[in-house]
Amino acid sequence: MKFISWNVNGLRACLKKGFLEFYQRERPDFCCLQETKMEQGQADVELGEGILEYWNSAEKKGYSGTAVFTPHTPIAAAYGMDLDKHDHEGRLITLEYESFYLVCCYTPNSQDGLKRLDYRMEWEDDLREYLMSLDRSKPVIYCGDLNVAHQEIDLKNPKTNRNNAGFSDQEREKMTALLSSGFTDSFRHLYPDATGVYSWWSYRFNARKNNAGWRIDYFIVSDRLRFFNIRVLAGDAPNIGDRFAFGQEVDEILHASGMAEFFDARMRIFRLHGLGNGFLRLRGSIVFLRFG
Repeated sequence: MKFISWNVNGLRACLKKGFLEFYQRERPDFCCLQETKMEQGQADVELGEGILEYWNSAEKKGYSGTAVFTPHTPIAAAYGMDLDKHDHEGRLITLEYESFYLVCCYTPNSQDGLKRLDYRMEWEDDLREYLMSLDRSKPVIYCGDLNVAHQEIDLKNPKTNRNNAGFSDQEREKMTALLSSGFTDSFRHLYPDATGVYSWWSYRFNARKNNAGWRIDYFIVSDRLRFFNIRVLAGDAPNIGDRFAFGQEVDEILHASGMAEFFDARMRIFRLHGLGNGFLRLRGSIVFLRFG
């Protein structure tokens, strides 16, 4: 099975830049989108026969939002955490299947000056409890734009960005707490020392050209999935912006061979090109993981 996650930074704009062609070419089993900035029906999203659409849109128009597209009918679909303080911005979709939960998330940004940090801390605590409750039933695949670079090697300039939104001590500590609660950052499990692999770049200061980026997009999985073997695949994707899409392939979630992450999110996509000592070079394409 193939999973893709992508912060599209406005799906209506992305539709004009090759999204449907990309989707039809890749034919993922699960396409998880963040920052859709629209409601279902506001644009023609012609995914093809048999594709189910799950949308969670913000009450504020043109803001936030998540969606999951899949041909696989879930046992159940849930929107948000069933907590009123968190469930007005369309940030979470959970699909339940026989052997796993899929959770698509767009984590709130702490904003300039960390103006929204207190709320972000509440979100992180409640989300961790939510994921742990799911994990007690069956394994979890948790993906999306999580708006935090966990370690110093997860961004180009850690010193100058210390305590900026996305790299505050508090946000990083919450990620550490999640990863200490039965979950694995699949990319770091595979490549614990890899540097220079990012998923977002600012539009300023030639950041993309200089690869001055941040790794803030993840596939995090229940610990009991991390010991499977993993293969990383790559494919082409449209060159549409400041982020990548990322993906993984799985033969059978529980009986297949592995789980890791594939990077990028928003609208540009990269390739993991070679798995040798120099690790990977970024290309304009998408990364997949295969189980089995």
